Amino acid sequence: MKSGLPGKTGVLLVNLGTPDSPSVPHVRKYLREFLLDKRVLDIAAPSRYMLVNGVIAPFRAPKSAKVYAQLWTERGSPLLFHGLDLQRLVQEKLGKDYHVAFGMRYQSPSIENALRELQEKVVDRIVVLPLFPQYASASTGSVQEKVMEIVSKWEVIPDIKFISTFCNHPGFIGTFAEIARAHMAKRDYDHFVFSYHGLPERQILKASTKGYCQLGVCCNTYHSRNRYCYRAQCFETSRQLAKVLNIPEDKYTVSFQSRLGKDPWLQPYTDFILKDLAAAGVKSVLAFSPAFVADCLETTIEVGKEFKEEFEAAGGEHWQLVESLNTHPMWVQAVVDMIQEA
Repeated sequence: MKSGLPGKTGVLLVNLGTPDSPSVPHVRKYLREFLLDKRVLDIAAPSRYMLVNGVIAPFRAPKSAKVYAQLWTERGSPLLFHGLDLQRLVQEKLGKDYHVAFGMRYQSPSIENALRELQEKVVDRIVVLPLFPQYASASTGSVQEKVMEIVSKWEVIPDIKFISTFCNHPGFIGTFAEIARAHMAKRDYDHFVFSYHGLPERQILKASTKGYCQLGVCCNTYHSRNRYCYRAQCFETSRQLAKVLNIPEDKYTVSFQSRLGKDPWLQPYTDFILKDLAAAGVKSVLAFSPAFVADCLETTIEVGKEFKEEFEAAGGEHWQLVESLNTHPMWVQAVVDMIQEA
C-alpha cells in the first residue's frame, strides 16, 4: 500500500539490545553501555560511572552470562533474530514505497547504522517505532533522544514521526489475546498475572505532569494527563487485555518484575505476588509479560522459568507463560497498521 505521499518512507524499528554472545566479556560490555545511559540509571554521572564500572558490570556479568546461555539458540539471541524477522516481514507487507531498517538502542545492529541505511536510501520521511508498548524515559525516551542526537548532525533532516506508545493499540492487544486463548482453551486458570518490567518510583514521579501521579488510584483510568505515565499505561494494557479475554477484575493482578538496587520500585513485585497467590490457594496461573513484544531474558527465563519454579515451590501447581508476539502474523499486521497510521 502506498503512503499517499511522494517519495519513499523510511521506517526504523528499534528494540533495547542484547549482548553479541553469552560470554562474560560481551555481557559485561552490554551492561556497561546499557546502565551508563543517564535515562536508565538516572543518578549523578560520577556515581553512575563508579557504580556501573566498579560494581555492577564486574560482579553481575558472570551471573548474567549464565542466564543468557540458557536463552541462546542456534540463531543467537531471540530478541535479535525476532527483530530481524519482523523487519523482513513488515518490509514485505509495506512494499517498495517503504524501506524498513532495524536497530538496537544498545550494541548491534546500532541505531546509527540503521539510520545511515535510511539516509542512503534518500527517504523523504522517517517513522520511528520503538518496540516498547508502554512509554518510559528509560526505553522509548532513550531511543528518541539517540535518534535526535544522530540526525541533528545530518545536513538534510527529513520529517520524523515517533510512535511513542501503543499500550492499547487494538492490534497489539488482539495479538496477545490470540496467543493467550490457545492456552485458555487447554485448561481453566484460577488467576491471571500481568507482569511488567519495573521502574524506580522516582522515575514515574519525575515524569508526572504537574504532580498528577501519586502511584495510586490515579492510574485507574487512562487519559491525557497520564498518557505518558508508564504505570498508567501498564494498567491500561492490562484492562484492555482483561476486557477482550473476559477476565473478571478480581481474577487478575498487575505486578512488576526485574528490580535493581535498594530504592523503591513500582509495586507490587511479581515474585512477592506469586507467593501470595499460592498461599491463598491459587493453583494455576496464566502469566503475561506485555512490556515486551519479543521473547527475551525477562520473558522466557524470568517469567517463564524462574517464576514458575518459585510458584510451584510455594505450593502452586501450574504456571504458564503467554509467549510474546515475536512474528505472529497479527502482530506483523499491527506494526504495518501503526506505521501507516503515522
